[in-house]
Amino acid sequence: MNDERQVLVIFPHPDDEAFGTSGTLSKFVDDGTPVTYACLTLGQMGRNLGNPPFATRESLPHIRERELDAAAEAIGITDLRKMGYRDKTIEFEPKDEIDSMVKSLIDELNPSLIISFYPGYSVHPDHEATAESVVRTVSRMDESSRPKLHLVAFSNDTYSDLGEPDINIDITGYEERKMKVLQAHASQTGPMLQNLASNTQESEAAKDMWLKTEHFWTYHIE
Repeated sequence: MNDERQVLVIFPHPDDEAFGTSGTLSKFVDDGTPVTYACLTLGQMGRNLGNPPFATRESLPHIRERELDAAAEAIGITDLRKMGYRDKTIEFEPKDEIDSMVKSLIDELNPSLIISFYPGYSVHPDHEATAESVVRTVSRMDESSRPKLHLVAFSNDTYSDLGEPDINIDITGYEERKMKVLQAHASQTGPMLQNLASNTQESEAAKDMWLKTEHFWTYHIE
């Protein structure tokens, strides 16, 4: 993993990094690879207000920003960019403006690897709009200078359409660190954390899913 020049992570919401990438990102950080996380929104419109509720619709953006800061700190990311878009509006932003934002990050950081969502297989409209912008922007670059794309996919038809993941990252030894990242996003992860903490067959299956391996699909631009 330590042969990457710079990793650029682009997700639309606080906690998008937590579930499928935080172990991998922690490994990059520990290997000395620079990691920049560009989070497009503060998740202002998130449905969850804690379980039991500890946020209100008015306080949620401030809480989620603090959670994002804590999660980045747990991973070890020191270059956290809050891009200032509003939750649930990414799909409505002018495509050229979103693409320009992505290209400016690429031009500044010269990443060898971008981690984001896989277009068509990431469920939420903000996820899809972000994924499409990343792919669209990279596709316009000269082939010799394009960063690799390692993308997260989790829709129900991911495996039937895309096949098995191209990259499987063993995060053994990072279970506790990933749990801290998940715990940082307490307003959104409460039920999941309760499940992981329970001593049941379901919780063991969840631990196997979230705390052992992280999966990515490559995206090959024609």
